[in-house]
Amino acid sequence: MADFKGMAEALIQGDAATVAKLVQEALDEGVDAKKILDEGLIPGMDVVGVKFKNGEVYVPEVLVSARAMTAGMKLLEPILAKTGAKPKGTIVIGTVRGDLHDIGKNLVAMMLKGAGWKIVDLGVDVDPEKFVDTAMENDAEVIGMSALLTTTMVNMKSVIEVAKEKGCGSKIVVGGAPITQDFADEIGADGYAPDAASAVELLNSYVS
Repeated sequence: MADFKGMAEALIQGDAATVAKLVQEALDEGVDAKKILDEGLIPGMDVVGVKFKNGEVYVPEVLVSARAMTAGMKLLEPILAKTGAKPKGTIVIGTVRGDLHDIGKNLVAMMLKGAGWKIVDLGVDVDPEKFVDTAMENDAEVIGMSALLTTTMVNMKSVIEVAKEKGCGSKIVVGGAPITQDFADEIGADGYAPDAASAVELLNSYVS
């Protein structure tokens, strides 16, 4: 029998080797890849998200858990792709023009990937047009922007303006250390997430 509880537990502990081993064993038993994701890996990542939100674990622990998640996903992704399992949604994510910080963005991307989203990661210092054009090419439900500097957060507004000009229908979500709900409202963003776990909750609410 597939040990979903063990998978989730190993993921919470950040034990990548055990996650990979249990995922492989489940696959060898003929367990459906989507079931392994939904009942083993995602519940584990959900717990990590809640603990992170409550201040019980910090960024280093979350990154270790996300790495363990990735170890399991490496085995599942080729199978999920073959069976045509649809992702929950697609997000185009990046750090805005002029900003080279990416730890927060990477954390959000890892946690969203763990929650079943397709991630198109544009990296850092991304031009407004690049965000919007990529979102339209990929039919993305969401554009996610991060900024860590007060000098670069103003560039988020440019992305929203370009999206309006080009008629891009993606929801636009912002986050990063200097960003607040008030700032998000002021520039006309659809959503704001103070941390990675909140970002997952917010995005899931868009597609549920």
